[in-house]
Amino acid sequence: MQIEFAGAAREVTGSCHILRVGGKTVLLDCGMFQGRREESRQKNAKLPLPVAEIDAIVLSHAHIDHSGRLPFLVREGYRGPIYCTSATRDLSSVMLADSAHIQEKDAEFLARRNKAAVAPLYSMRDAALAVDQMVGLTYDTAFDVVPGVRAAFTDAGHILGSASVALDCTEGSESRRVVFSGDVGRKGLPIIRDPKPPAGADLVILESTYGNREHPSVEGAREQLGAVIRSAAARGGKVLVPAFAVGRTQELVYDLHALVLADAIPEIPIYVDSPLAIDATTVFAMHPEIFDQSEDLVQRVHDLFKFVQVQYTRDVSESKALNQRPGPMVIIAASGMMEAGRILHHLANNAADPRTTILVVGFQAEHTLGRRVVEHAPMIRVFGDEIPLRANVEVLNGYSAHGDRHELQAWLDAVRAANPDARPPVVHLVHGEPDAQDAFAEQLGKAGYPVVDAPAPHATSVL
Repeated sequence: MQIEFAGAAREVTGSCHILRVGGKTVLLDCGMFQGRREESRQKNAKLPLPVAEIDAIVLSHAHIDHSGRLPFLVREGYRGPIYCTSATRDLSSVMLADSAHIQEKDAEFLARRNKAAVAPLYSMRDAALAVDQMVGLTYDTAFDVVPGVRAAFTDAGHILGSASVALDCTEGSESRRVVFSGDVGRKGLPIIRDPKPPAGADLVILESTYGNREHPSVEGAREQLGAVIRSAAARGGKVLVPAFAVGRTQELVYDLHALVLADAIPEIPIYVDSPLAIDATTVFAMHPEIFDQSEDLVQRVHDLFKFVQVQYTRDVSESKALNQRPGPMVIIAASGMMEAGRILHHLANNAADPRTTILVVGFQAEHTLGRRVVEHAPMIRVFGDEIPLRANVEVLNGYSAHGDRHELQAWLDAVRAANPDARPPVVHLVHGEPDAQDAFAEQLGKAGYPVVDAPAPHATSVL
């Protein structure tokens, strides 16, 4: 029994881990690498292993850094099952189609620039075939992945349908329980339920995105959001919110709905300017059975994502028209790290205006435009043009869908607590930058976890 760390090893994106048990091979995620364009393109075009060796795939959730290379595997001949939750399957149907569209457009751009044919990583057809191979399952239901591996999903509390997975692995007379955290959310996030850690583990593959940081309280995020909007409205400026189309956008719309009902923000228009976010919001509305039923707004509002001030702009012409309209207004647009999508047009037109506020509500990976904005670079490059960054930049970490170092340890402690007499699990930290991982490994060592490491790419661990 062995695990190989083929992605999100000493970095945040490209989640992919290879589990080998009894001659069978299972992938845990197969996500896109993101960051420097050319470097990411080369990494994404390299398969983590020959497709013929893959017997099954287990997908933690629909975010592209976890799911985005699945159509590429299908294009290369993978025809086996992809196990995930039902909501993840529904979200993947819109997210992978959107990703395929981006691959096709990027290929067209590169072909024009290089004056030679460039094939996209995968097509819309490949994305549709990948979704066809997904097997949607409910939480807390055991299923056989391959002979010798039985698994169950628990709610990771990260986005709709996100899961941690416990895999009971048997080879000969040996049995081991592997827990893959996926991305661990936080207690108290809007709409979705709190994380539910699996019970017990011999080995844990644990995300560590915020392993060296602490988040402000979730409870204060809505109030901070209201304060930012009131301040921008008083200046007559636009609030640009680069947000992941899946998860973050819906949480923001939910909290804006609550602020409107409480008369806590002015009556200014709110635009969700992302076709993918619009489609994802439709999927969210399809799955009220996994909403957090303890939340007041969930209990008393029939349609969480529709209210008078919010407008959904699907057409390109509608999106472009927003740049001609004076503020105040709120524009929520993808992508979350400002690397693509309609947010770039809004930055190009508004980042130099000191009345503008750029509201950052999610993690910004190294080498992304979002990271440069957060670091207050005096100039930013958008569509090849240098633009002075005069806008106000506000960062609300309370909206992070990843647990901080205390929340991650509390999740791990809960996994361990289910079997208190057993030795502490071996912990492999993934999905984090080196500084975060090294600090978190030291923290966990002091907390009684004697074997903690952050594997290098393609390092292996024997169970």
